[in-house]
Amino acid sequence: MALDEALLEAMSRLGKPVLRFYGWTEPAASFGYFQRYAEVERATMLRPLVRRPTGGGTVPHDADWTYSLVFPAGSEWHSLRAEESYRRTHKWIQAAFARLGIPTELAPRANGGLPGECFGGYEKFDLLWRGKKIAGAAQRRNKLGLLIQGSVQPPPLGLAKIDWQKAMCDAAHFDFGMQWTEFELDTVPRERAETLARDKYSVTSYNQNR
Repeated sequence: MALDEALLEAMSRLGKPVLRFYGWTEPAASFGYFQRYAEVERATMLRPLVRRPTGGGTVPHDADWTYSLVFPAGSEWHSLRAEESYRRTHKWIQAAFARLGIPTELAPRANGGLPGECFGGYEKFDLLWRGKKIAGAAQRRNKLGLLIQGSVQPPPLGLAKIDWQKAMCDAAHFDFGMQWTEFELDTVPRERAETLARDKYSVTSYNQNR
């Protein structure tokens, strides 16, 4: 969470989008910036609980695959309406699964579910596999840029995470014309992320501030 916020803050200096894959060292749950902590605490037994810089509902992190996309202000993605950037994100993931031989579809409309639970139902343009939601995302758009944080609950088909990550990069390159360069964290985002992790995201008063 801290690194994603640091990357968003650095977008004006970096001047280019960043795709980041990451994982969790233990079962946990992240929850949307605007959610009430007490409600999240009652709804899931997963711990620790961490408040995301993006909106959305509670997401369980155990066997899921997580990623973030960060775009600078002035980019095409930053100018999109939230619904369209959400649709584009899941079209990208759909194309990646297609490269792995797995057909998926975008939800044409919302289908209820438990309030505040990201995977309790599905919203319009969530990614579905056999009618079940397998990918959702949350966004934060401000004058610095656009941050999208996403979770994929992989189908039980024995897929390897590394193969999905490669398919994501290949789909972006071959299907959408993106050119990739390896990104290395420089001193400022890394140091800023360490500060945010220490002084914000690991602090009980921040995570419980609603």
